Amino acid sequence: MTKVSFKDNVVIITGASSGIGKELALRLSEQGAKLALAARHLDALDIVVEQCSGWGGEAMAVLADVADKKQCKHLIDKTVERFGRIDTLINNAGLSMWARFEEITDLSFFEKIMQVNYFGSLYCTYYALPYLKKSKGRLVGISSLTGKTGVPTRTGYAASKHAMAGFFDSLRVELRDQHVSVTMIYPGFVATAVRERAFGKDGSALGKSHLEENGVMSVEECVHQIIPVIAKRRRELVMTTRGKLGMWIKLFAPGLVDKIALRSIEKGRT
Repeated sequence: MTKVSFKDNVVIITGASSGIGKELALRLSEQGAKLALAARHLDALDIVVEQCSGWGGEAMAVLADVADKKQCKHLIDKTVERFGRIDTLINNAGLSMWARFEEITDLSFFEKIMQVNYFGSLYCTYYALPYLKKSKGRLVGISSLTGKTGVPTRTGYAASKHAMAGFFDSLRVELRDQHVSVTMIYPGFVATAVRERAFGKDGSALGKSHLEENGVMSVEECVHQIIPVIAKRRRELVMTTRGKLGMWIKLFAPGLVDKIALRSIEKGRT
């Protein structure tokens, strides 16, 4: 995958009980990383820890809801207590939505999305930063193409991912002379359970994906692309050919990008 090994690298991954976070944990454990895995569901997290141990990595589970800054501090403290340092923080925990703004009947979930996607990343980063500065480590934000451009049915989600991008892009500049790299990851649609857990117009979980899953990137392919970018401390990764092309088109024809985004949602493709 990459010549850069994460052997003995102390890595924190939030949202590690499933999806991208789980796959990152498994693949990094193959390289011998020391993992602190955080999520809200301890039973599922314990299974991932056991699987990581089977791949040769050392892992610990920390029950944590990143929407709560005290729990974020606890995550950082437990990691340092166990491993003595932090080398990499991967802010992966996230919530999504699927509803047109005009149809929404409960606005409260907008606050929850912002609390997890944006503030959760901010809290974890704040408490981990002193240790990352000591180790000259890596900061990673798992965002979305909606962090680059607006997408219909995702108003609150896109807002949180834009906030996340602005925070980490600004922090990158601040840390320029302190040897802490900041990498932003912008996947398209990935085959995870996040869409089934996404908020609907009334604030309840959808329970099923509204996408045609055949055209969605596998979580294995997604992580296969992510790890080398983190290892090489690259600035960002924009996934999918359509996503990369969209960023160029947006420079001179932003209206066309809006149409592409709308068609993508309607067709259930990225």
